[in-house]
Amino acid sequence: MASITIRNLDDKSKARLKMRAAKHNRSIEEEALAILREAVTEEEPITGDLVAFTRECFAGVEPFKIELPRRRLEEPPIFTFH
Repeated sequence: MASITIRNLDDKSKARLKMRAAKHNRSIEEEALAILREAVTEEEPITGDLVAFTRECFAGVEPFKIELPRRRLEEPPIFTFH
């Protein structure tokens, strides 16, 4: 397993990291590791062609057809003008 050193971390950021770690009942090192893991595992934002992206997401999904009942009007609508 690798280790890293963070240099030049300003006091305000260190204090905020310390408070965040306390909130999650973790050490500062554990909190920094959790933040890094979350940052590098997030999916990339959707960019580019939305149609191509949608096709890629639904590739392999069987198409289906929904039968809609026919609309029937018992009596035609009456329009009045005043």
